[in-house]
Amino acid sequence: MKEHINRRDFLKIVGITAATSTAALYGCGLKNGSDSGNRAAGSVPTDKMTYRSFPGLGDDKISILGYGCMRWPTIPSPDGKGDLIDQDAVNELVDYAIAHGINYFDTSPVYVQGWSEKATGIALKRHPRESFYLATKLSNFANYSRENSLAMYRKSFEDMQVEYFDYYLLHAIGGGNGMQTFNERYVDNGMLDFLIKEREAGRIRRLGWSFHGALEVFDQVLAMHDQVHWDFVQIQLNYVDWRHATGNNINAEYLYEELAKRNIPAVIMEPLLGGRLSNVPDHIVTRLKQRRPDSSVASWAFRFAGSQKHVLTVLSGMTYMEHLQDNIRTYSPLVPLTDEETQFLYDTADLMIQYPTIPCNDCKYCMPCPYGIDIPAVLVHYNKCVNEGNVPESRQDENYRKARRAFLVGYDRSVPKLRQANHCIGCNQCSPHCPQSIDIPKELHRIDAFVEQLKQETL
Repeated sequence: MKEHINRRDFLKIVGITAATSTAALYGCGLKNGSDSGNRAAGSVPTDKMTYRSFPGLGDDKISILGYGCMRWPTIPSPDGKGDLIDQDAVNELVDYAIAHGINYFDTSPVYVQGWSEKATGIALKRHPRESFYLATKLSNFANYSRENSLAMYRKSFEDMQVEYFDYYLLHAIGGGNGMQTFNERYVDNGMLDFLIKEREAGRIRRLGWSFHGALEVFDQVLAMHDQVHWDFVQIQLNYVDWRHATGNNINAEYLYEELAKRNIPAVIMEPLLGGRLSNVPDHIVTRLKQRRPDSSVASWAFRFAGSQKHVLTVLSGMTYMEHLQDNIRTYSPLVPLTDEETQFLYDTADLMIQYPTIPCNDCKYCMPCPYGIDIPAVLVHYNKCVNEGNVPESRQDENYRKARRAFLVGYDRSVPKLRQANHCIGCNQCSPHCPQSIDIPKELHRIDAFVEQLKQETL
């Protein structure tokens, strides 16, 4: 019999503050957003999902579409302080995903301000354990001690209500001080040896790592494969990063090819670059729609990621049902890109990098800000306005008045005034946590100066 926890009961258990940016909901506000190009019509197949398997993964048969649990839907807290995970909505999304062939769920102890594992565990507990593959991570960013790391590991079992993890990752290696940080997090404290023994005992079925950082760390940790045997590696891959390396100055093509050489399956994160490949400039929407009028803009990015033969699954943080349905259509079944379509996307990427967007993926690793700034919301709003042509450069621009108003009004809608960029003092507690290596204070100050300039203009 399935367990059922209603919304009221769950609100007594799970509470978060400032868990989700509202920028994705409001954007610039005064112009039809580019995500209209992401609405694709048609039924949602229940029995046509594409699956992947690899010799080194035994009998595992993984859906090419994986559920990333970093952006679960939220609802306002009754006390008006932040948001709460909407467990009813999470249950509905998980049920729908499983019913339509998705069987891989990826979470972490730090997602959604620390509540993703619990919410994911509640939703999945209502389904047979053998019906899904569960991935989570050792996200010991702040405290590298063995005691803290072991406590985090054990709490994941408790929160997710399981006896084993199918896929377990060393989370976001490559940042900090490179290999020194890697060794402090996983080697010097004995945690890597411990996790290898846990794999031998069956409490971890597959052991791997996710990468955000320096190339030398990627190469050195990958070189440990002969001793450790990495079962899989999670990398950022999309048709822009493939050759242009928007985040860490490493082309996704290099990361993928190095894994392929060793027959290590790749799990893909950020196939949409944090939504930037679904909210593209209007002329890019037109370009993509001319080729496939009935397909969403996002489907191009998902087809690109899934077309790589050594990809095990492509993660998507599907907050809304329409996103989930569209991605299921794309992968039920996957129609791999032709060589001509692949070149078309390379050319599209060349066009897109001409636009000065900030490489923010809305992951919220920079949060919380000690001064209350909603950093992702500020950056996402700026990027959305760039894509929509609502970042006026001079009063000589034909649409200056409209763009100015759209940017300013949309800014106030997307980000509460007390959480806007003008409150940044440059403490830089955020930048070291950014997987994309963004100089966050610099960008916040630049955006704030731009906002002040727009406010002072007299028309």
